[in-house]
Amino acid sequence: MVGYDPKADGRNISSFEVAVAGSVSGLVTRVMISPLDVIKIRFQLQIERLSRSDPGAKYHGILQAGRQILQEEGPTAFWKGHVPAQLLSIGYGAVQFLSFELLTELVHRATTYDARDFSVHFVCGGLSASAATLAVHPVDVLRTRFAAQGEPKVYKTLRDAVVTMYRTEGPLVFYKGLNPTLIAIFPYAGFQFSFYSALKHLHQWVLPAEGKKSENLKNLLCGSGAGVISKTLTYPLDLFKKRLQVGGFEQARATFGQVRSYRGLLDCAQQVLREEGPTGLFKGLSPSLLKAALSTGFVFFWYELFCNLFHHMKKGDS
Repeated sequence: MVGYDPKADGRNISSFEVAVAGSVSGLVTRVMISPLDVIKIRFQLQIERLSRSDPGAKYHGILQAGRQILQEEGPTAFWKGHVPAQLLSIGYGAVQFLSFELLTELVHRATTYDARDFSVHFVCGGLSASAATLAVHPVDVLRTRFAAQGEPKVYKTLRDAVVTMYRTEGPLVFYKGLNPTLIAIFPYAGFQFSFYSALKHLHQWVLPAEGKKSENLKNLLCGSGAGVISKTLTYPLDLFKKRLQVGGFEQARATFGQVRSYRGLLDCAQQVLREEGPTGLFKGLSPSLLKAALSTGFVFFWYELFCNLFHHMKKGDS
């Protein structure tokens, strides 16, 4: 079970083990979903419509984008920015899951609320994700820059990217897009944790006889469902974040089509609505939902698996 559960059957693992489980779950999942993440970012940054009918559109579908990226940039393009992405996943997973466990335990011990309630999981999930975001946002900006650049590359290495960005755009460049990120991440992560818990309870109510037999499959399916619901509800803010993160990076985007500059979150939202219409708010939704289903499902799957592994190792030692 994710989060503090006073009725859990004696599962007691340390804060360090919680952080390790969160880090490893993020690391393994990131390797698996990186190609979808690259395609999603390319879609989000494209000004032109994602349609064959638009002659200026570079990408118009997941399979077409995959083939074109493979043809033009090679298979390694699907793992562009993988090093900062892995640093992001490891750090984010550790801080998020550790914070969530500590916050839900605090709610149980310091208040009259049930630590397993939907609302408690929503608030604690949002706060834990906000803390994790503040800790790793500079790495997220680096990951986005690497995934967004075409050929020839503007940044050759991670060190080159950090030095160049700092020298040309100043230290605040590493927090570009932070406002929409925090605005989006609170409800997104809150819904992830609360819907994951709710879907697990629903599964248990609908199929009580399954018991422990399909526990891992249940975690995967409930995590996937929670990811799809959460991403759909908060998607436009994720698009704004990506657009703002590549501000000042226009020269590397020239080969992909039109580029735009935005003065902030509201200006970005207004320009997208004015030039691309309401559907522009959901560019890249299809690969994003596929990615959300896989990433959230596997993050919860691996996290629960490693927590149970640590628990059984302790039982075996005692």
